[in-house]
Amino acid sequence: MDVLISLATSISYVYSVVVIIVAMVIGDQTDPKTFFETPPMLLIFVSFGRWLEHIAKDKTSAALAKLMSLQAMVAVLVELDTDGNIVSEKSIAVELVQKDDILKVIPGEKIPVDGRVVDGSSTCDESLITGESMPVAKSMGSEVIGGSINQHGRLLVRATHVGADSALAQIVKLVEEAQTSKAPIQQFADQVAGYFVPTVVMFSVCTLVSWIVIGYVFCDNSDHHLGTGRTFHERVIEQSFKYAISVLCIACPCALGLATPTAVMVGTGVGVVNGILIKGGEPLETAHRANTVVFDKTGTVTYGVPHVADVLMLTADKSDSTLRRLLAIVGTAESCSEHPMAGAIVKHAKLKLNVDSFGKVENFVSVPGCGLSCQVSGIGRLCSLTDDVRYDDDVMYDVVIGNREWMKRRGLHVDADVDGMMKKLEVTGQTVVLCAIDGVVSAVISAADRVKPEAHLAVYMLKKLGLEVMLVTGDNQQTAAAIAKQVGVSTVFAETLPSEKVSKVKELQRSGRMVAMVGDGVNDSPALAQANIGIAIGTGTDVAVEAADIVLIRSDLVDVVAAIMLSKVTVRRIHYNFFFAAVYNVLGIPLAAGLFTPLGLELQPWMASAAMAMSSVSVVCLSLLLKRFAPF
Repeated sequence: MDVLISLATSISYVYSVVVIIVAMVIGDQTDPKTFFETPPMLLIFVSFGRWLEHIAKDKTSAALAKLMSLQAMVAVLVELDTDGNIVSEKSIAVELVQKDDILKVIPGEKIPVDGRVVDGSSTCDESLITGESMPVAKSMGSEVIGGSINQHGRLLVRATHVGADSALAQIVKLVEEAQTSKAPIQQFADQVAGYFVPTVVMFSVCTLVSWIVIGYVFCDNSDHHLGTGRTFHERVIEQSFKYAISVLCIACPCALGLATPTAVMVGTGVGVVNGILIKGGEPLETAHRANTVVFDKTGTVTYGVPHVADVLMLTADKSDSTLRRLLAIVGTAESCSEHPMAGAIVKHAKLKLNVDSFGKVENFVSVPGCGLSCQVSGIGRLCSLTDDVRYDDDVMYDVVIGNREWMKRRGLHVDADVDGMMKKLEVTGQTVVLCAIDGVVSAVISAADRVKPEAHLAVYMLKKLGLEVMLVTGDNQQTAAAIAKQVGVSTVFAETLPSEKVSKVKELQRSGRMVAMVGDGVNDSPALAQANIGIAIGTGTDVAVEAADIVLIRSDLVDVVAAIMLSKVTVRRIHYNFFFAAVYNVLGIPLAAGLFTPLGLELQPWMASAAMAMSSVSVVCLSLLLKRFAPF
C-alpha cells in the first residue's frame, strides 16, 4: 500500500531536482515549475491520516481493552488451620497464584482467578464477562469467575483455573485471534489490491502520455488552460506531470484493505459486549448466510437438568422394600453414567434412600442415545429396612437401563401395556426409560426437563428472519414432539445417536442448506464441527465449546438470533466499505487525472494526497458505526 506513496514522493522530488539542474545548466531566467511541496505535503497528510486511523482503530478494540482491564493485579493468599480459621495472609501478584491456593476477596475487590467458594456468601457482578446485568449470588460451593467483582460479603475462594487456563484469559485469547483473523471476503480485497497498484501506475503513465499528446495536438501557445510565462514545451510537460503525480497521490488501496479487518474487529468486540464470543472473521461472515438452525434438545432448548417424575414398578411385589431395592440397583448402575437422565435418577435414589454413596459396578457399558448395561453388587446395606427384610451385599445383579431400542438389542421384550404406559408419559414431554433386572423388565422411570423460557421467543424470532428451525434429540419421538410443540418447532429428528446427528447435518447440507447447529454436550460436538456454523451454549461442555464457531457466554437462546443479526449487520457494513472505497477511486482518479479540467475542477497533488489520507479514515469511521449495534 506504500508503493504509490513512495512513487509519488520520489518522482516528484527527482523531477523537481532535474528541472532545477536543467534550468541552471541552460541559464533559464524564468522560474521553473517544481513539485518540491508535494513530498512533504503528501507525507504530512498520510501521517496525519494514519494517526487518525490509529485512534479510530484503537476504538475498534475497546471491548478487548475492557476485558484485559478486568484482570486483577494482586491476590490475597491466606493459610487456614484445621478449623478453617485464617492464620496468615499476604498479598501476592496474580501471576504467582497456584491451583488450590486459598484466596481472600473482600467486598469491592475483583476475584483474582477462577475458583470455588469455600467460605462466605456474597453477590458478584459478572456483567462484563457474561453480559448478565443482574448480580449473581455466591455461597459455599459456588463457582466464581476471575475478573468479576465481589459486591457484598467476604469470600474465601479456592483457585481452580489460573493464568492462561482462566475463563477471562481464554476469552481474551479468543477475541484477539478473532480480531486479527481474516474473513474470506478479505481474500477478495487482497487480490484486488494486488492488481490495483500496477493498474494505477499504468494509469498514471497513460495520464502523462495522454496529456502530452493532447498538449501538442490540440493546444497552442495562447491556450489559457496551459498557463503563460513559459515556453510551450515546458507548460505541456508541467501540466501533464502534475496530473500524473495527482493520480499516484489520490489512488491508494488503503481504504480497500481496511474495509474488512476494521469491521471484523468492531463486530467481534460488539459480540463480546453482548455475550457472544465469535471465533474469527470467517464465522462472523458465514453466519449471515445460514438459512437453517438445528437445535439440540437436552441442555440447549431445555435446562438439561431433569428430575425424576415417577417410578412405576412392573413387578407383582410393589412393597416399600422392593422399591428401595430397585432404587438402590438403578442408582448404583446410573452412578457411572454422565447422562443428564442418569444424574436425575442418582439424585432421586440418594434422596429416597438417604445415602451418600452406592454399591459396586462392574462390566459397565454405555451406548450414547440408547442406554447402559452393567452388573452391580453391594446394595444390601442401601435397601435393608428391618431385620425381617434384608438383602445380601454379595448378590450380583445384571442391570439394563435404556430406551425401547436398547431393550430390543439386549433381547428383552417390552409388552404392549408397558409400551402404552410409556407413550402416555412421553406425550406430556417426559423422558422415559426402562429398567430390567436379571433379564426381567422391572420398572418404568420417567423424568421431566423444563423448557427454557426464552426458547419459544428465540424460535419465533428466527422464523421471523426467514430461517427454518429444527430440533434434534436422542429422545423418543413422542417426547421430542411434545417439547417441539412447546417451543414452536415443526421439524423434529428424534431418537438420533451422536453419529446420526452428524448425518442429519450432512443431509441438510447436501440439499443446499447453510446449517447453524446449536448444542451444548459432548455428543453434540461432531455435529457442531460439521455444521457451517457451530453455536455452543456457554454452560456446555469444554468439548462442545471447543468445536463451535460461536459461544453464547450467557447461555441465552435469544443470543442465537443476536449472533445472526450481528453477522448480517457486519457483512453489510463490509459491503458498504467496499462500495465507498470503489466509488472513491472511480471518482477520485479521473478527477486527479484532469478529466474535469474543462469544467474548472482540478486537483493539485497535495490536495490529492489529503483526499487519499481521509479515505482510509472514513472507512474506519464507517466500521466504528457498528458499535451502535443493538440486537433488540
